[in-house]
Amino acid sequence: MSDENDWFGPDAATFGDRLAGAREAAGMTQSDLARRLGVKKSTIVAWENDLSEPRANRLSMMAGMVNVSIMWLLTGEGEGMDEPFDGDEEAPELASVVAELRAIRGEMRSSAERAARLEKKLRLMLEQAR
Repeated sequence: MSDENDWFGPDAATFGDRLAGAREAAGMTQSDLARRLGVKKSTIVAWENDLSEPRANRLSMMAGMVNVSIMWLLTGEGEGMDEPFDGDEEAPELASVVAELRAIRGEMRSSAERAARLEKKLRLMLEQAR
């Protein structure tokens, strides 16, 4: 588990989480950001849901629009945003839900990596069988 104060760090949040948080902090909707970047809203949705990632030129434009560094969007390190709220003081039950979500995301990331390795192994086995 990550440091509780590292809300948007690499162990606590994904690229999509950081993008959504920065976009909301900049006062933009997904449609606003899509229009400004010249992409479809569905593209923004896919980025925020970690289903795809932007190319470098869009990433650079996006970072400027939401006032964070490219490095922060990618890794959670560098010039970015602070924790959106202090859940421990304001709503302890909310903090426990956030902690559980972080744990689930970590498990999902691990499972996705494991599935990708198995898929690669299967493809190699199928190629060798031909």
